[in-house]
Amino acid sequence: MVTPLIDTSAGNAQAFCHPTSTAARLGAAQRAGLAIHALAGSKPIARLAEGHDVSRKFVYEQKAKASEALQETFTSPADDQKVLFHLPVTKDWVRQFVLAQVLIGHTSFRGVTEILDAVLDYRDLSIATVHNIIQDAVDPARRISNAQDLSGIRVGAHDEIYQGRRPVLVGADIRTTFCYLLAIEDYCDETTWGVHLLDLAERHLRPDRTIADGGKALRAGQAAAWGDVPCNGDVFHAERHLGRLAYYLDNRAAGCTAARQKLEDRMTRLKRRGKGHILSKRLAVARQAEQKAVRLAGDVRVLAEWMQNDILCLAGPPLAARRELYAFVCQELQQREPLCPHRIGPVRRMLKSHQENLLAFAGVLDERFDDVAQRLKVPLPLVHAVSEWLGTDPNTAAHWQQHGRLCRAWGDKFRPIEHAVREILAETPRASSIIENLNSRLRNYFFLRRHIGDAYLHLLRFFLNHRRFLRSERPERVGKSPAELLTGQPHPHWLQLLGYEPFHRN
Repeated sequence: MVTPLIDTSAGNAQAFCHPTSTAARLGAAQRAGLAIHALAGSKPIARLAEGHDVSRKFVYEQKAKASEALQETFTSPADDQKVLFHLPVTKDWVRQFVLAQVLIGHTSFRGVTEILDAVLDYRDLSIATVHNIIQDAVDPARRISNAQDLSGIRVGAHDEIYQGRRPVLVGADIRTTFCYLLAIEDYCDETTWGVHLLDLAERHLRPDRTIADGGKALRAGQAAAWGDVPCNGDVFHAERHLGRLAYYLDNRAAGCTAARQKLEDRMTRLKRRGKGHILSKRLAVARQAEQKAVRLAGDVRVLAEWMQNDILCLAGPPLAARRELYAFVCQELQQREPLCPHRIGPVRRMLKSHQENLLAFAGVLDERFDDVAQRLKVPLPLVHAVSEWLGTDPNTAAHWQQHGRLCRAWGDKFRPIEHAVREILAETPRASSIIENLNSRLRNYFFLRRHIGDAYLHLLRFFLNHRRFLRSERPERVGKSPAELLTGQPHPHWLQLLGYEPFHRN
């Protein structure tokens, strides 16, 4: 009697492979891989069997085992009552919990007490106690923040945000996002800005330049406090104003088109009754208005794209060429201003009055490109050509055609130039987007002022500077705090800096 390879006498599908067969020699990892491929259906069963030198029945058996294991894993009830770890709840731990809930979770004081009641059955914490815990953290946070050396900040960003009717003055480092100024005042005039910047200068803050919007008081205060430190314009606001203007004119043109179509529909209905001439004049006027609106919207949209993609772009032509293009855009806007004076006029005047501030970054690029040309002993126009090439879309054929021409023309010198230009472009900010991001985060904490007054800003500044980034578009920031990025030195957890001992699982 021949012994069967598969025993199915008791409903058992266990395979008994001959010890010398290929199937018997397959390891666990190989069987698992075979089962995964069979489940995925990436290849026919016959081809899988042929590729592993086994029978199709064997492949089906491995597939069934894997399917059964998956079914059991996802349908078996989890052991939710298993104790993961024990937490010693002390008063010190409760204080840390309160700080974490308020600063990380943006939880209200009443919400903190409710969470402790709901999760820990702890009802001994009043709203007043929560207030005291937060208030007690303000002084050590202020001392740590005021002791920070600011000499490592090279480019700062300044702005004003409003909490109710009172302005909050904000300053941060572009590179690390370290917030060195966060103060609420009654006014945001030249004197107020100057006093704060003078205080920061005593902590060795002397940046190479700053970036800010068109606020006159801010710039005047910086000039009074820091003298010749330049304050570059924030291109974000200029591009946003131009974008909004183009968007408004696009919508107006669309409205004119809709009005013309509506009149044409009415005229079609009236023609059937022999009264089409009634709307002839109105329709002619509507068509003329539509043509003007569409032409104006198209022209302004092109000018806005030129400003964003060719003039205020980071990788672009030298400063002199940008100035000519900038003046051309302003001139074209002025010619079209009578067609929509209440919208085009303010934008055109803003662009004209802030031209040098908005193009200041291009002057910085020119200086650094000149240094590269002298260091690598290459013509300055070549460095600018590499910069303009880096500003083109790498998904286009023109980008790689230009790349080929530069490589053939300069050979081994091209790579060092490209590396230097890329580094310069990455280190030359044009906008105070760091401040805009910081402002959006600050607004989530303004509820604290109702409880502890204006002193909460000291605690917020400390927390934002010492809280480590969980994620970032810049990999060098992940896992580090702004303070660590600024100083290059690690520091304890922010709760430890405030005098607490964070809980660690054994």
